[in-house]
Amino acid sequence: MPRSVVGTACMYFKRFYLNNSVMEYHPRIIMLTCAFLACKVDEFNVSSPQFVGNLRESPLGQEKALEQILEYELLLIQQLNFHLVIHNPYRPLEGFLIDLKTRYPLLENPEVLRKTADDFLNRVALTDAYLLFTPSQIALAAILSSCSRAGINMESYLSESLMLKEDRTSLAKLLDGMKCMKNLIKKYELPRPEEVAALKQKLEKCHSLELSLNANPKKRKGYEDDEYVTKKSKMDEEEWTDDDLVDSV
Repeated sequence: MPRSVVGTACMYFKRFYLNNSVMEYHPRIIMLTCAFLACKVDEFNVSSPQFVGNLRESPLGQEKALEQILEYELLLIQQLNFHLVIHNPYRPLEGFLIDLKTRYPLLENPEVLRKTADDFLNRVALTDAYLLFTPSQIALAAILSSCSRAGINMESYLSESLMLKEDRTSLAKLLDGMKCMKNLIKKYELPRPEEVAALKQKLEKCHSLELSLNANPKKRKGYEDDEYVTKKSKMDEEEWTDDDLVDSV
């Protein structure tokens, strides 16, 4: 699966849980739905049987997973407010590498920065940086972080090639944003296996109780019960007669 599809799915996942709770919608189902929708939006052609065929499940489990994905797909789109186009930092990263090759001769081989820059993007994707900064800012932060690791000074590239020499305010804001991204990466710690197991157990208990109380998942937030809306409109509708019209006048 292309990393652009993975990045799009991660953004869907983060945006969905900005307004929803894991106690109401199971993260595994939403994760699979996000990945399936991202394949469609980014035009990565994969059929639904092929998609669930990659899951480590029995044929019955794969069929159930497909039913859940198709059930939650519309809900996910609604919760994203139908804003499905995601701009990932991967294309800006390629643009900066091309720019370094063509307009910055002081750096002989910009390709040496690619590996550590990709590593930076992978680590920053685990944080909230994608929700706080633009893709070009994240890509430039990856380039500068890679240069810092390699001991390469990029001050002249920022001031001359990017024409930020005269605009000190924009340069200061840009550097502050990059420092913030680095701090987000430093503060983020992967959860320990025992913590994941404990949280998973609590989550399963929560959803097993919810399923026993709510037999129809389509009545959760994000869906409209057409039958209820129809009945409500009929109950609220008042029949006007000629006498009522005369009284109102």
